[in-house]
Amino acid sequence: MKKLLLMLSFAGSVFLAAAQDPAQTPAPDPNAPDLKWESTTIDYGTVTKGDENNATRYFKFTNVGKSPLIIGDCRGSCGCTVPQCPKEPILPGKGGEIKVHYDVNRVGQFTKTVTVTSNAKSPNETLKIQGNVIDPAAQPAPTEGK
Repeated sequence: MKKLLLMLSFAGSVFLAAAQDPAQTPAPDPNAPDLKWESTTIDYGTVTKGDENNATRYFKFTNVGKSPLIIGDCRGSCGCTVPQCPKEPILPGKGGEIKVHYDVNRVGQFTKTVTVTSNAKSPNETLKIQGNVIDPAAQPAPTEGK
């Protein structure tokens, strides 16, 4: 029994020492795709409630790496933010865009995020949208004489 415990503790020590060895951490791939964004924040400004013409915006990017970029997932921070990402690989030097639709029926200030997962050097990128949706019908009428 003592031998078994001694062997298990030795094996555990070797495993922990190997897990902390930085020489075993793979080096980043110098040929990996790399995203260069035109902007990582889109400001919708002030949008009128229900104005679908102002509900969709685009995050534009270029693959400045040396191999094809594959975007695996685009995820909004809530159900009111719906992103769509390209399905085909983006070749080196070529560009693409992430389409983002915000629910402009929700009145008030908003700040939301879109997380993009890919095979790029930075595999998780966070993009931000912000703005203010107003409802002119809910605005109080100006009072006269004051």
